[in-house]
Amino acid sequence: MPLMLTLARGALTGLGKHPDAEAPLPAEPATAPAVRVDPRRLAAYAEVCGFPPAERLPLTYPHILGFPLAARLMARRSFPLPLLGLVHTWIEIVQGRPLLPGDRPDIAVHAEESRPHRRGVEVVMVTEASVGGEVVWRDRSGYLARTRAGAAEGGGTAGGGTTAAAATGLPAVAEWRLPAGLGRRHAAVSGDWNPIHVHPLTARPLGFPRAIAHGMWTVARCAAEAVPADAETVTLRAEFRAPVLLPGTVTYTASDGDAWGPGRVRDIAVRSGDRIHLTGTVGP
Repeated sequence: MPLMLTLARGALTGLGKHPDAEAPLPAEPATAPAVRVDPRRLAAYAEVCGFPPAERLPLTYPHILGFPLAARLMARRSFPLPLLGLVHTWIEIVQGRPLLPGDRPDIAVHAEESRPHRRGVEVVMVTEASVGGEVVWRDRSGYLARTRAGAAEGGGTAGGGTTAAAATGLPAVAEWRLPAGLGRRHAAVSGDWNPIHVHPLTARPLGFPRAIAHGMWTVARCAAEAVPADAETVTLRAEFRAPVLLPGTVTYTASDGDAWGPGRVRDIAVRSGDRIHLTGTVGP
């Protein structure tokens, strides 16, 4: 099913759903064998997210390859959260080896767990890319369905992220000016047309004063800055702490910008003034 039809179906199947952390998750994963990488779409994605042209897939690109499967799974009637308006709360990516544009990875997505979050209910989704039967890339992501009252306590994170207090002290590395249409540009290369990213008129009914940047754009832009082009193994953890309103200007900050080696971990953050949008760590 074309991705836009899947998203439209998800909007319909989500009507009347009441997020419940105790509701069962779909048991069957969504899978696609031997996924082909479209070189033109890959180049467009790299440009939007700030990656240089390279012989390897950007660290975050397998997530984009898996997004149609994730959307299909979350559009099922058996999925307990409404697809429309889901907010990406955190991500953990582990790359065992780089993927190449000529690779044909098998992609699988499954729902790992559902749990209370202080603002509603969060589901953990897992995407895996395998080559020759070996998982070479994996991510875990939290997606939040906000409820009016929220849940009492709880809510998971990627673990090991930079604290907000520490993030304010990281040295500035770059300033990014984000245009109003960034959400639409990223949606065009990722397929994620969640209304909260597209236009103020579609974001406001879902609780946002303006369109917000995709979390996956923000973390991809950080990866483009922080991960060396020749890195083999990479672990990146990030938490999305506050939405980035579009248009806007944010500052990318990082510790020990030249370090990359065994046992080295770099703290990263994105902020505007004292407002922290993303915190995380990245290393081999």
